[in-house]
Amino acid sequence: MSDFTLVDPRGWEYDLQSVYSAYMSHFQFHNILWYEKTWGHLFETFNLFLGCSWPVIIVTDTWTSKAHIVTKLSHIQSFIKMIRTRFGETLPLLDNFLKITPYETSTRPLRTISDMLAYRKAHSTLSGAALVSLKTRIRAGEPKFIQQLWNSREKTFLAIDFEWSERNASSCLEWGYAAVRCNNLDVLGIWPPDPNENYRRGHYVVQEYTNVQNKHCPTFPWEYAFGSTQVIPKVKLPMIIQAVISSLSSPDSDTRANDLVIVAHGAHGDIKRMVEMGIKLPSNVHVIDTASFERELFSGGHRGPMVDSYGKPRALKAIISLPAALASLGVDARWSFHNSGNDAFSSLLALQMLIDRDNTKAPIPAIPRRGRNAEVNTLRTRSWSPGPMSIPIPTQNSLPVVSVYGISDVSMNTSSPSRGTAGNHLTPNDFGSARRTSSRPNTFYGIGTNNRNSSMGDLLSSMQNLRTT
Repeated sequence: MSDFTLVDPRGWEYDLQSVYSAYMSHFQFHNILWYEKTWGHLFETFNLFLGCSWPVIIVTDTWTSKAHIVTKLSHIQSFIKMIRTRFGETLPLLDNFLKITPYETSTRPLRTISDMLAYRKAHSTLSGAALVSLKTRIRAGEPKFIQQLWNSREKTFLAIDFEWSERNASSCLEWGYAAVRCNNLDVLGIWPPDPNENYRRGHYVVQEYTNVQNKHCPTFPWEYAFGSTQVIPKVKLPMIIQAVISSLSSPDSDTRANDLVIVAHGAHGDIKRMVEMGIKLPSNVHVIDTASFERELFSGGHRGPMVDSYGKPRALKAIISLPAALASLGVDARWSFHNSGNDAFSSLLALQMLIDRDNTKAPIPAIPRRGRNAEVNTLRTRSWSPGPMSIPIPTQNSLPVVSVYGISDVSMNTSSPSRGTAGNHLTPNDFGSARRTSSRPNTFYGIGTNNRNSSMGDLLSSMQNLRTT
């Protein structure tokens, strides 16, 4: 091994083991009696072949994300030159070496391998290198590898969301989660997951802040639409989050990915907050940012053309809000956003629909009772059911209209794509067209509905008729 000289990975393209294999194949195909040649001993075993001292680095392939021990073309040419100089014969430069395109762009440690012991040491690091590369690519939102994670049916996807105080950035007001254990469902013959039946979810409001609601970007702690809200002491929140993670994750490892996959819309802020709270995530956990995933799908042409609320084409690298993402997927989201439980559920739903929209059932939320009584019971069954996923999509100029946020919005929890800006939530009036509302600035309603006030009015009228009869 070398003393960690760093080199640029560009040009390091040829898998070392494939060089030896290609020459052995060449000898067989052309009936070359290599074992009778003066240089034949160099090919008797891979160990003797390595004895010629090969400079190598470890990189992952851009297409497959698999790790390889690779060398440069110039080093192969040096090997051929050595054969000609020492033995007076010329080996051809073959065209069937395994050639890869390195995914890494930063400098890599240079190693010199001259025997099997050194090769085994380098080979033992391949799994770790592949894991690091795959984590990076999944977090960046590359659709191919996120699709592979979902299709494996082996992972547990845990969507999370926090709501933090505007006055004190260190005060957590709420935490919500939604999880789906794909391996368990697959064993039971249930696939794809049904959001209503198969999502494990929870919503927690911090007891010390039950009377605190943000004003600049309003929160709705008592409007959890998918279960019961639990009120807990502030000191218990990190312990509860850690327990949820521990119940879903597998052991940490340097070479094998965790069974747990974290999901969030604007994941950077949520992960940063958990670190600040002292919550430990296994180092081998994959993180999916649904905002980045949706952006990469759109940039790759998998979502079709879109326009913003001003009728301009959506920029390729623009990130859209969580409500707008659901709207563009045909989800009639009749629940309040800026509730951490609802946002976590929505993030997991968005991930599943971005991967398998046609086979994903629309969720059926409940109407939460407002006020402090929500601490005991936040459920009240709706009298309506959401429309089918085949609802026609209202468009502007025949294209879906979305609210668009800049890429930098993802990095801050208080201005992530799921939250709107400047205290005014962008809501879809015509299936995603952005409109600022003054009555309920932070609530997003899907297509096929009027507004929340009218829904509540219908409910109150029904209750009054019931008392009368």
